[in-house]
Amino acid sequence: MPDLLIELFSEEIPARMQARAADDLRKLVTDRLVAAGLVYEGAKAFVTPRRLALTVHGVPARQPDLKEERKGPKVGAPEQAIAGFLRAAGLTSIDQAKVQADKKGDFYVAVTEKKGRAAVDVIAEIVPEVVRGFPWPKSMRWGERSAEAGALNWVRPLHSIVATFGPETEEPEIVRFEVDGIASGNETRGHRFMAPGAIKVKRFDDYVTKLEAAKVVLDPARRADIIRADAKNLAFAQGYELVEDEGLLAEVSGLVEWPVALMGAFEKEFLAIPDEVIRATIRANQKCFVLRDSATAKLVNKFILVANIEASDGGSAIVAGNERVIRARLSDAKFFYDTDLKNWREKSLEERLKKFDQIVFHEKLGTQSERIERIVALAGELAPLVGANAEKAKEAAKFCKADLLSEVVGEFPELQGLMGKYYAEAQGVDEAIAHAIEDHYKPKGPDDLVPADPVSIAVALADKIDTLVGFWAIDEKPTGSKDPYALRRAALGVIRLILDGNIRFHLLHLMTHPLRFSTVHMNIAMQRMLKTLPAEYNPEITERMLRLGAQAEEIGSRLRFKAAAQDDELVVLKSLLAFFADRLKVQLREQGARHDLVDAVFALEGQDDLLLIVRRVEALGKFLDSDDGKNLLAGVKRASNILRIEEKKDKRDYTGAPDTALYQLPEEKALAEAINVAKSEASSAVTKEDFAGAMSAMAKLRPTVDAFFDKVTVNVDDKALRENRLKLLNEIREATRAVADFSKIGG
Repeated sequence: MPDLLIELFSEEIPARMQARAADDLRKLVTDRLVAAGLVYEGAKAFVTPRRLALTVHGVPARQPDLKEERKGPKVGAPEQAIAGFLRAAGLTSIDQAKVQADKKGDFYVAVTEKKGRAAVDVIAEIVPEVVRGFPWPKSMRWGERSAEAGALNWVRPLHSIVATFGPETEEPEIVRFEVDGIASGNETRGHRFMAPGAIKVKRFDDYVTKLEAAKVVLDPARRADIIRADAKNLAFAQGYELVEDEGLLAEVSGLVEWPVALMGAFEKEFLAIPDEVIRATIRANQKCFVLRDSATAKLVNKFILVANIEASDGGSAIVAGNERVIRARLSDAKFFYDTDLKNWREKSLEERLKKFDQIVFHEKLGTQSERIERIVALAGELAPLVGANAEKAKEAAKFCKADLLSEVVGEFPELQGLMGKYYAEAQGVDEAIAHAIEDHYKPKGPDDLVPADPVSIAVALADKIDTLVGFWAIDEKPTGSKDPYALRRAALGVIRLILDGNIRFHLLHLMTHPLRFSTVHMNIAMQRMLKTLPAEYNPEITERMLRLGAQAEEIGSRLRFKAAAQDDELVVLKSLLAFFADRLKVQLREQGARHDLVDAVFALEGQDDLLLIVRRVEALGKFLDSDDGKNLLAGVKRASNILRIEEKKDKRDYTGAPDTALYQLPEEKALAEAINVAKSEASSAVTKEDFAGAMSAMAKLRPTVDAFFDKVTVNVDDKALRENRLKLLNEIREATRAVADFSKIGG
């Protein structure tokens, strides 16, 4: 079957838009082909800095013929109805319709056949539609036609369109159409500088081969492989090692059509700057890779740049130009770093932290100083729970945001935390405190390492929990795909810190602590107001007079959350705990656990110890994989379903202990006794955190539950007996709540 080749050749396609554009082109064209009845065998899109290309393999030469049946009026219907039917169906006589019988009588049916069109004609309509409606994040108009209504919008000026269609064994046909004065054809251009002439192409294989000869590597993955391999070889030849950077590699491969790796150098004096600052400077400003000594893992004064041309001088001028820029940028970075060190030496960290009094963290959550005060208090409370020294944890929390005031972090925000560690070390701060300053942002993502030092863990947890509670309190929660404050990442960070560190504590208690920030804010606001009063005012009297006013201002108008009210606190905390449950489900699902088991455990009152929840979920999962677990689950669900139906019908619940005197059948008595034993054993096992033992206790219910449903009729005519048996069913439901809410479990 024929293949389709499309190329959209433009002045430039920014690297950040390329991957999305290739996906969009593939999806937009292939979706329309399928909608038109042209079901293809395979499609792949490619992108370079100047062209979007698509190959679609195995497209039918024609659309299939379509047969359509239109049901009309009954036989014998009024002439007016028949005339309307003929017009709608495109018939000239009722004799052209056939009669079809159904249970309501005989009806006229018009059968029309629509011949399929040639695929090349359909494609000639599809591609212009795609080009005109292409979803670029940013686009432009150009030239004389730009002022005309309906002028084409494209990312940069569109120069030519290639569109060919045909089988491999024949000369392909040009798909003829025009977009904004640009006629489709079979001609493209090679490399901008090394082979700018026109190239006539046929099908995809021919297109790729001719582009390669014209110094264009079409496939971005292959360009990345070339860059990686050449950079490694250059480094190895000098006895160095490439510092790999997949993000930078993807970006650079989108900047060149013919990648040429070259090595440059900078002065050794710049190696006095921390490696991370050198790397960030060279990466951000020149998109270059850095090298390190394979023995020491320290950076060397060399870098790899990727040119888009094979220069006649071997790249000497290109290297020299990059070296000049990098030298200037590293000079700036060294100045920033030296300035920060000087400031840190001349002023104590406490002095520098005073600047945070004037820096607002969030208009509803106060200044950075107020936030730091909350983190310090929470880190001190967390410290004994994670095995950390409380004073060190509070000290680290106090200075964890200090580097936000530095010149280097102002230039490279991605280095926050790390620079704080360097500056703290320069002042002779305790090693555990310095590392906690660096690590308190971690883990930043699923692949990031989790801090192992207890002081780092305490500060990292305090920072994340304060952030989550604060934004929950002012009702700034994530919605849909929007999460401007990265709260999902913060919650997953808390979960990973707890699970990886085997940390035990009650989240609700610790989340209550940051809610007391209202008191912190009130005290600060009150002191601020006191300072504005004349000296003759008695501070003690003034403090009593202003306390209520400050409370009203801070809680009512500034926070928009009545943190002083326990009911409101509980609503916020329960909502946040549910958010943690959702994040925990995501985490456990990636590890193969069932999300409904997390729901079943979280549904129990007081379940806010995440490590314990995970252990309970693991035990529950193993239990439900057994025959006893599966059958008990079926029995509990059966009991719950009967109760739900009867409680809804009777408009009451059937809680409370059954009357033992009303047991008539041995299966009732046996079930009641088994429930009492299982409850006692399961509760005792749960108290000891022996969840496997609790599941074993629940398993003992299975035979008596099965026997009960086999021999006992619940909905009998005797009202008292029916009520008693429904209460016994409720006892089954309540007994299993010792380990989980079985109603939340699927299956």
